[in-house]
This record gives sequence, structure tokens and C-alpha cells, in this order.
Amino acid sequence: MSKKKRIVTLCMLVIVCALLVVGIVFTNNPDKESEPIKIAMKDAVLHETNRINFLGIAEVNPAVASAFTVTFIILFASLIIRIFVIPRFRMVPGRFQLLLEELIGFFDNLARTNSPHRNKLLGAYIFSAGIYICFGTLFELLGLQVVTTENISMSMPAPLSDINAAICMGCMSYLFILVGGLTSNGLKGVGQTLKDFSLPISMSFRLFGALLSGLLVTELVYYYMTLSFVLPVLVGIIFTLLHALIQTYVLTMLTSLFYGEVTEPKEDIEPEKVMQKAD
Repeated sequence: MSKKKRIVTLCMLVIVCALLVVGIVFTNNPDKESEPIKIAMKDAVLHETNRINFLGIAEVNPAVASAFTVTFIILFASLIIRIFVIPRFRMVPGRFQLLLEELIGFFDNLARTNSPHRNKLLGAYIFSAGIYICFGTLFELLGLQVVTTENISMSMPAPLSDINAAICMGCMSYLFILVGGLTSNGLKGVGQTLKDFSLPISMSFRLFGALLSGLLVTELVYYYMTLSFVLPVLVGIIFTLLHALIQTYVLTMLTSLFYGEVTEPKEDIEPEKVMQKAD
């Protein structure tokens, strides 16, 4: 880079920083009444104030509307792909076909690796759960607006930022593992699953805590005017992308691991125990 270009770049950075400082000074009004940060962060968790009217039936927190919206988008996109895209697959895949095959192959390999005996249904389940977690988390980046019952406009949050949705996802995964143990090893499989009684709790709160931490950090950054320029965009995108990828992998990995343990045939387990006793 030449010396002239460096000077121009430095001048542009100085101008941008100066504009940000001017914006902070002229928009920061300490006398303006605002919602206390404690109440703002509490409502981000419990949704006691900012609720929406759902189809005229009941007042619910915005995460419920987000859950229905994400579900509809995923089902509609799946229908379009199945009708118009999959019949046109070729031996030499295009970009979208390659992306779709790699995505399905990732979850299929995850199921085969952790549950070599019964993995067809497991692959379908962790694929569905992973897609919902990933796209449900990324959904908040769209910034779709809803009007609350207090006539306040707000962005729709990620569905799993609500504790009820996270608990449902954890319990559903645990129930799937329980049914797999029952169909594979009968009551012994059920007993082996029930030993890990804390699994649905750990799954639920790990998922909820990760997504909630990003939400609270973003709320905190937005709340203070001096931090509400440029920084919230970076914080929001980075936290959302990381949580979408990490939590998708963690929950699907845990589900496949525990499912593989409880569905392992008894005839494969007992000889190992006999060999250990003989040693």
C-alpha cells in the first residue's frame, strides 16, 4: 500500500470515529426517562411486559410467535426443495445440491458413528432438531418486528431464548432416547436411560443458557447509548452465529451418544463384561 493510500485510509478512520463521537454526544440525553436496565434484562428472560396478542386467542411472549414462524418457514422450504429441487438432482452436483448432500451427510455420519446398530431414525431426528436449532437461532438476525400489547415495536427473538422451548427440546430428545432404549433392549434399555435422569435438565439449560447469554449481552450493549453505535451489530452477529453452530452440534452430539449407548444390543455388551471378569 502506497503512502498516499495509507494517509487517505487513516483520514477516513478519523472521520468515522469523529462522527461516532458526535452522534454519541448529541443523542445521549441523561435526563430522558428510560426503562431501568434491571427491568429490561428481566423482561428479556421472563417476557412479563412485552407480550403480543397471538391470533386474538391469548397474550403470549414473542418467542411463541417466533417458534410458529420458524416452523412454517422450515416446512415450507422443505416442501419446495422436495417438489422442485430434489427431482432435478444430477450425478455431477451443483452448488446447492452439494451443500444439501454435505449437510445431510454430516448428521448421517454423526448418527452412524455414535449409534452403529440403530441409526436410521436417529439420523432423521438429529437432522430435524439440528436444523430447527440452527435456523431458529439465526432467525433473530432477520429483525422482524411485532407490536406488543403495550403498542411497542420489538424484534422477534429466537424461539429457544424462551425457557419453555428449551425445556421442550431437551425433554423431546430425552424421550427419543428412552423410546430407542425400550425398542432395542426392553426394560433394561429403559432402566439405563432413566439412570441419566439429569440429561433433559442439562440439555435444556445448556441450550437456554447459551442463547440467553447472547441475548442479554446484546440487550446490555443496546441499552447504553455510548455503546449503541456499530458495536451491537458485531456483538449480535458473532454471538448468534457461534450459538447457532455450537448448540446445534452439542445437542445433536449428546443425543446421538446417549442413544447409541442405550440401543447397543445386549449380546454385544455381555461378552465384554465376561472378558473383563476373566482378566
